[in-house]
Amino acid sequence: MAPNDRISMSNSTNHGNSKARSENGEVEEHKCESVGNDGKEPLFGTRTAKFRGMHVTSAVPKDRQDVLKWNGWGYKDSKFVVKNNIIEFTGKRYPIGQLSLPYFTQWVIDVFDVDISKSNIPQPPPKEEDYPVPKIDKAFLAAVENLRIAYSIKGIDRLIRAHGQTLHDIFVLRTGFFSRIPDMVVWPENHESVVKLVQLANQHNVVVIPFGGGTSVSGAVSCPANEPRPIISLDTSQMNHILWIDRKNLVACCEAGIIGQDLERELQRFGYTTGHEPDSYEFSSLGGWVATRASGMKKNVYGNIEDLLVHVKMVTPTGVLEKACKAPRMSCGPDFNHVILGSEGTLGVVTEAIIKIRPLPQCKKYGSIVFPNFESGVNCLREVARQRCQPASIRLMDNEQFKFGQALRPTPGYFGLLLDGLKKIYITKIKGFDVNQMCAATLLFEGEKKDVELQERKIYNIASQYGGVPAGETNGERGYMLTFVIAYIRDLGLEHDVVGESFETSVPWDRTLSLCSNVKQRVVKECKALGIKKYLISCRVTQTYDVGSCVYFYFGFKCTGLPDPLGTYEKLEERARDEILSSGGSLSHHHGVGKLRAKWFPNQVSQLGVQLYRATKEQLDPNNIFATGNLHSSHL
Repeated sequence: MAPNDRISMSNSTNHGNSKARSENGEVEEHKCESVGNDGKEPLFGTRTAKFRGMHVTSAVPKDRQDVLKWNGWGYKDSKFVVKNNIIEFTGKRYPIGQLSLPYFTQWVIDVFDVDISKSNIPQPPPKEEDYPVPKIDKAFLAAVENLRIAYSIKGIDRLIRAHGQTLHDIFVLRTGFFSRIPDMVVWPENHESVVKLVQLANQHNVVVIPFGGGTSVSGAVSCPANEPRPIISLDTSQMNHILWIDRKNLVACCEAGIIGQDLERELQRFGYTTGHEPDSYEFSSLGGWVATRASGMKKNVYGNIEDLLVHVKMVTPTGVLEKACKAPRMSCGPDFNHVILGSEGTLGVVTEAIIKIRPLPQCKKYGSIVFPNFESGVNCLREVARQRCQPASIRLMDNEQFKFGQALRPTPGYFGLLLDGLKKIYITKIKGFDVNQMCAATLLFEGEKKDVELQERKIYNIASQYGGVPAGETNGERGYMLTFVIAYIRDLGLEHDVVGESFETSVPWDRTLSLCSNVKQRVVKECKALGIKKYLISCRVTQTYDVGSCVYFYFGFKCTGLPDPLGTYEKLEERARDEILSSGGSLSHHHGVGKLRAKWFPNQVSQLGVQLYRATKEQLDPNNIFATGNLHSSHL
């Protein structure tokens, strides 16, 4: 391979010329590729990479609490707040930032009957003396210091890495304390450091829980309460190099701690993209994507993480698991990449991955379609999947989410929304759509301009056969971007006696509609039995496949007066999950199992499957150093 075909790098935010190491170790200058709109082979531009050994300047610093909330979702400067009895969204990071939201305010009042003038004040961060005294193995600590690996036993560092983003996690942070948190946080800076750390942990019987972006919604990074051994949180955030880009083979080698937005930003400086964009893309890490078998919103074009992964290293107590060959496909027995994919920190630590990349698309275009009802929309998505003409993203909201999306706007007509003025008249009067039945799909097309145009025509033609009406690019773009804002709503709810969460599944096409209906009906029935009068249960189809779909549910209720709001929610979600499984759905499409869904795991994979997993665990981690408790891993 010529030196120009592979760029060894660790990315810089500088825009001037700098240098990179070629494969033979020589220092050479390389310029970043920029993609033009003529469809020709892109030429090198002016931006460059730097030596390996320098980190990407991440959007999330080592001291996460400087930028991110310690007890909620996302950035500290971005949140829903109430000012003069009107809800606003702060900050400038998102399209609705610094805008007053009167319609959303009314939606919240109508759906949940809350008094937004009153709010619950979460507890302040604990003082250092309030944290449990860490259990420290002195010999292990001395060895870590000897290796010059950064570590901390500060309470706030330990607390931030003691949880993910489940409702349980955030509720506890606001009202109480975890029964167990890590005793120490370590920040290795490369694969070799992780190998040494894991060997030390195995030698000293210290538990290791890998920590990536902290976005888990399965309880995966929480510490088992009954674990008597010292626990370290192995934070991979400082392992965030892009080690090299191979533009001839269209792959990149990256360290596992790099987060999605950093990876995309730096790849795009060189004219490339992974195309992997999960809802948590701003904060989740590459290693986390691999460990949870993640899916992204644009998987139709770029694939899920298992499709993007070419090669991966995982450090275990008995060695490094990786393939010797980096070919695109091998017929050499079972694919051990799939032992690592979905292992959820129970077998080892993912340290490096080679993933596919693609040149930036020449054309990117949004779209949207309104359907008279959810059934029509699902049937349309199924036909689009059958004809295999899915755009990069196609997602269908049910009526409840449709109305929610319409409410989340500042002023009439500002975004050209569907229920404003002439558009409402056309949809409801001329087309005869019922506002309380209609739903909408958002679309994102990426690719060559001529291919996008052809795909648009084909999809809109299919939609028309199911009563669908094109609703414009603005609605599509807005609906797509609001995905990143929705997660912030839960924190607002907690301040006003509303608890809520999302959960997902995958299901065959012939059971998609019945599953959605069954789960909603089950939740409504259970809420009524508990005397809960104000609640919301809604769903959307977020991914489509040849044989089925991914369905995402949102559920929340007013908890004023309930003695145990968190326990009540968890009981209701558990019953919803039972209904999902009995309706033909999977345990998870992309959130993973963790501890939250571990009790259902054996029935999903069979008892023989559990035995096979445990045999793998025994081979790779015989002392159960990776005792996360996920996937029943602690029950050897």
